[in-house]
Amino acid sequence: MTKREIVRSALDWNRPPYVPWNLGFTEEARRTLLSHYGDEATLEAALSNHFRGFGDGVGYFTDIGNERVRDHFGAVWDRSYDKYIGTVEGLVLPTPDMRDFVVPDPDDPVVYASMDEAHDSDRFCVFQIGFSLFERAWTLRGMENLLVDFIENPAFVHDLFGAITDYNIAVAERAMRYGIDAVYFGDDWGQQAGLIMGPTIWKEFLRPQLARMYGAVREAGRYVFIHSCGDVEELFDDLAAIGVSCFNPFQPEVMDVHDVFRRFRGRLAFHGGLSTQRTLPFGSPDDVRAETRALLEMGRDGGYIFSPAHAAPGDVPLANLLAMIDELSAAYRVRLRCT
Repeated sequence: MTKREIVRSALDWNRPPYVPWNLGFTEEARRTLLSHYGDEATLEAALSNHFRGFGDGVGYFTDIGNERVRDHFGAVWDRSYDKYIGTVEGLVLPTPDMRDFVVPDPDDPVVYASMDEAHDSDRFCVFQIGFSLFERAWTLRGMENLLVDFIENPAFVHDLFGAITDYNIAVAERAMRYGIDAVYFGDDWGQQAGLIMGPTIWKEFLRPQLARMYGAVREAGRYVFIHSCGDVEELFDDLAAIGVSCFNPFQPEVMDVHDVFRRFRGRLAFHGGLSTQRTLPFGSPDDVRAETRALLEMGRDGGYIFSPAHAAPGDVPLANLLAMIDELSAAYRVRLRCT
């Protein structure tokens, strides 16, 4: 079986030959690994990831000088401190008014760069749409303003969310003309405890638009992946009902991942699980190996793709990164011998 077929098998809750994985790293952690392995080709061979990514999990940026970039929705990001994403500077929508708001062109070729390669890939091909609804809205309006708008300007929020959703669906439909397997929507809703906006507002404002986005992908016969950091376990029934195939990051710091996995068996697959707040940065290599083995055992019958709960941060010791990679390689070899 190809990596693509193995991921599909896991997502369909069939027992794969081994648990597939896709490891993500911050720029700092990746530099640590690159220094160890020597070059990109050797590093990629060691990781042996099962996804091939297209699109972008953050956005498309134009350098405007003075350590600032402008994204494709018009928001300006200050990268003088956070070099990867940055912090939003100013407001695209200073008032709750949609009259001058223009969404980007969904036909912009930069969005679909290299996608012809998806047709012949042996890896599972994922098209990413980052900041896909709530996050996109607050980058335009400001977090505090948007939270107030839910109460004081609900019609504006519905219109804004509808326009963002229409754009995302147009982009997803174009991307699905290529040979991709899944669309991966990123949108953080959670805090360390509970939802940022609360369940009532989520269900009124976000759920209908998410159902439209996810439905367009499922109707095209593709998988729906979503990413939301934080404690969002209370939404899993809703997410399964509106078409989510696989949830990431599956954070063990905010939920009992083994219990959640058992309760949603056959309804919702998961991608993530290895602690990036505790075990990877602060545990020993043996701790990393033990947690990795437990997650691989959990997912042996399908429904699970292994990875750190989030991109492995820069404070993770090299020995812990290597313990995770080595454990995956060992498990892969053992499973193949047993099949």
